[in-house]
Amino acid sequence: MADDVRSPIALEGLDLAALVASRVCHDVISPVGAIVNGLELMEDGADAATTELALDLIRKSARTASARLQFCRIAFGAAGSAGSAIDTRDAHQVATNFLNDDRTTIDWHIAPAFLPKNRVKLLLNLLLLAAGAIPRGGTIKVEAVGEGDTTGFSVTVTGLNARIPPHAVELLAGIPANEQGTIDAHAIQPYYTGLLARSAAMTVTIEKVDDHVDIRAA
Repeated sequence: MADDVRSPIALEGLDLAALVASRVCHDVISPVGAIVNGLELMEDGADAATTELALDLIRKSARTASARLQFCRIAFGAAGSAGSAIDTRDAHQVATNFLNDDRTTIDWHIAPAFLPKNRVKLLLNLLLLAAGAIPRGGTIKVEAVGEGDTTGFSVTVTGLNARIPPHAVELLAGIPANEQGTIDAHAIQPYYTGLLARSAAMTVTIEKVDDHVDIRAA
């Protein structure tokens, strides 16, 4: 049997936009749904204890939804479209708010600087890949490689059973993960990461080394 050589993924602009939008909706629909549930509890004439629980759910879910939307605004959107650069301090803030929790820690080692927009968007998408490499939580160490407009990134992911996310290598290279050559909203993020890297004339590598995963963009 001949080797399985798959053609690169080819998406029309509208299809790419639709899949990215679906990915963003997937990230925010859970906390928004929780807010709705909390409000419904209060509307049902709950007692004081239940009302307080509902308010706590609403507060936490609103913070989560806000953090995810702010992250997605830079990672997938046209944040700062009036200029060509984004402050790494903004990237640090949205990444910490989105990914830092009781299981996962962001260990940030990138100095404040204004970097080309697509490089910062690429960095945030690398962090999403990193989070996918540690489903049980762990540490994501982020470092700069070089400086100025050609700055690259090194992301070291350490955690229990750290592993390369399924099909990440193929999708980063723009190769479909299935024989049909199709791609869905679950696979769009690593594919989009590869698009960002190529637009910035960079290459992303991801490999498992001992007990951690190394992701590098240079």
